[in-house]
Amino acid sequence: MIIIETKRKKTETLLKKYPNAILADVTSKAKDGLVKLSPFYPHYGIPVPFSPGYTATCVEAVWQGLKVFEGCDVDTSLFTNDTMRGLKRTVRKYGKPLGHRKGVNGTELLGYIEARKQIYIPTYRWVLENKVKDIIDRLREVSKTKTIVLLDYDTNADVDNGREPLSHASLIKAYAEGTYPYGPRQNDSGKATLKEPSLFD
Repeated sequence: MIIIETKRKKTETLLKKYPNAILADVTSKAKDGLVKLSPFYPHYGIPVPFSPGYTATCVEAVWQGLKVFEGCDVDTSLFTNDTMRGLKRTVRKYGKPLGHRKGVNGTELLGYIEARKQIYIPTYRWVLENKVKDIIDRLREVSKTKTIVLLDYDTNADVDNGREPLSHASLIKAYAEGTYPYGPRQNDSGKATLKEPSLFD
């Protein structure tokens, strides 16, 4: 079983709630190899969606680099940032966000939720499939017999909830378990719908 919890909770509180569980910090502050699951971790060579010839160091570099503000367009310099710092682009500095550009040289701006679906989610899946497959395989195997609590700063697992940041831990869980947005989603009739398409299939 895989569960998502906030990293802000005390270890004692979590272990009381989930006795004998394995606590797995998947943030940029992780002290072990699980830091590789952080969107800030520099894996290098990550394809930038809708941008032939462009790659980035990490998922967050893609997400932030394709943002468009009132006072600033895309920032491809972020694609080479491998420090795990200085990746955020803020409203205070750049003005009102207008959306995410659909590719470095694209003409279309995507809204927040659509950008999640077409940029963030498939980019993170590319990392899960191509850079950390060994970790995911181990996670799947261990979760069959033990409770694994993935710790993230954000816990929102609803892709369509734009009020809160999307938890990347929830994407790890979804990928490991084959659920939405990386697997079938049930429609109102109870039938499985097509899985979210990937830019990298």
